[in-house]
Amino acid sequence: MPGCTVIGALDQYADLSSVPAHRQLRGNNLVEHLRKAVPFAHVAVGGLDLEGYNFGYGYSIDTDMPPSYIDSYFAETMSMKDPIVTAGKTSATPLTEEEAYDLWSPPQRLLYMTQAHDIRNRILIPLSRNDAVYGAVCFTNGRPFTKDEFDFLITMAEPLHRAITKPLMDRFAASTLRLTAGELSCLRQASHGMTSEEIAKEIPYTTDTISSYLKTAAKKLGTSNRVQVVAEAIRRHLID
Repeated sequence: MPGCTVIGALDQYADLSSVPAHRQLRGNNLVEHLRKAVPFAHVAVGGLDLEGYNFGYGYSIDTDMPPSYIDSYFAETMSMKDPIVTAGKTSATPLTEEEAYDLWSPPQRLLYMTQAHDIRNRILIPLSRNDAVYGAVCFTNGRPFTKDEFDFLITMAEPLHRAITKPLMDRFAASTLRLTAGELSCLRQASHGMTSEEIAKEIPYTTDTISSYLKTAAKKLGTSNRVQVVAEAIRRHLID
């Protein structure tokens, strides 16, 4: 797996699998504004709300942590041994590094790596959908976060994750989920509260085709009805 790198325009990548998994996060305005509200040393935004890219396996990371730390961490498969990641993959409860270490003893190699790179006082805020963790945001600091700081970062974790991953989701989510142009077109019209009959007056599909497209889209997005699939498509930024 390539090292932590700076990526340019996403147009240069044919699909999501060709995008470097570990990406350096630099000059992000939201991160800097958040840092002014609650001082923190580093942040890592992990996972995507797409099958095969969920948090905990290192397939999608945006971070301002030292590249040498990230490269070593994943080269030595430390995510499979790190107590805070283990806890975050199975529970949506935010926790501190100390709490995770009380559950499982950390490997000495992990302790050495974090100390050598000044990665201290980590907190992890998992993000879940339908009781399944898909992403997480990790913050570090030179001192332990106060309860008020922790609570504030919990509140900000989901919008931060959404903002950081939005370019990837906008560019690749539809193709990764294999949504067709017809399905997306029907979803956009349905998002305005239109029935299949009303949609058929706007786009060149029969009512049966429209209903079929919406049912197929619902299956691909793991939903069971039209209202749910439209809401899910909006939440994933597949449609405006």
